[in-house]
Order: sequence, then C-alpha cells, then structure tokens
Amino acid sequence: MSRLMGADEEGTHERLKAHLGQLVEPKITEHRGRIVKNTGDGFLAEFASVVDAVRCAVEIQRGMGERNAETSEDRRITFRIGVNLGDVIVEEHDIFGDGVNVSARLEGLAEPGGIWISRVVRDQIRDKLPYPFEDIGEQSVKNIARPIRAYAMSTAEVASLAPAPTPAESSKPVTSSNRHGCQSSSCPS
Repeated sequence: MSRLMGADEEGTHERLKAHLGQLVEPKITEHRGRIVKNTGDGFLAEFASVVDAVRCAVEIQRGMGERNAETSEDRRITFRIGVNLGDVIVEEHDIFGDGVNVSARLEGLAEPGGIWISRVVRDQIRDKLPYPFEDIGEQSVKNIARPIRAYAMSTAEVASLAPAPTPAESSKPVTSSNRHGCQSSSCPS
C-alpha cells in the first residue's frame, strides 16, 4: 500500500474507500459482523459466528479479485485476511486480547488475496463450509508464546470457489458466546 500511496496518494485513498464502502462493509454487515476499527490500510472486524467470519472473508477476497480484474497490476489494492476464534476484551471502540493478536499475526502471514485461519477456526468450520484450507503447520509468531497451527487458502484457490450459501440460507441458528476476529490489511499485489 505504501508504494501505491507514494505513486498516487489521493487516487489510492479513493479506491480503498470505494472497496471498503462498496464491498467490504456491506459484506461484513451481511454476515452479521461489525468493523471494530479501521487501521489506515486495514480493519479489524468482529463476528458472532466463526462460520460467518470465514464465509465473509472468502466473499471479500473473491469480490476483490473481481474488482481488480480490470485494474492494472501496479494499481491493484489487495487484502490479506487472518481469522481466529477466541475471547476478547471489548471496549467502546476497540477489542483486545490474545484472540485479536493471533488474528493479526495470521493476517501478516497470508499472501495478498489469501486467507489464513487458526486451528480452532478450522475445527469449527470443517463440516460447515466447503473451503480447501491447506494445513501449513505450526507457526511461531511475534509476541505469541505458543506456536499457532495455521491453515491457508491462496488467492488462486479463493478465485476458483463457487459461492457458498448466504447466512439467510443457513438453517441453523447462531448461538455463541465467543467473539471471532477477522483482521485484514491492504497491500499491493
């Protein structure tokens, strides 16, 4: 994103705002989530359902792929997404805790256009979503004492997916007391 901002600050900012307003924010709302905060070139979102969080992540990445299809490679804005399941401390305009930190570390490991999830997320979605996450193994990440078992879906795998049923088509009610974090940041392709 820094390279894009350096080349065309106003244009890049306008394109990022358009992606957020036309794709990201509506998808998060559609999947019963909320953006907790924007981080300049990224955002932190919270969901009541981990299934909704992962489905939303996939739909955002697919949508970004479609939106970028007509954009020259040197002007594309792409997102990296990390999803984790865990308890968080909720304040008025932010959430904190190990669950958020793991999500942020997974996002940092993802390739542009890709999605990384933790083992606990994979365990929760395994029989509910048909997504081909590859077991990446144990990952040692900054400021997390224990290794994190991670699963990844590449940009190419995201692009090849058929749409999953929307939350309205889901027959099971959502009941959960945990919070599910989805951390994303934008980056040049």
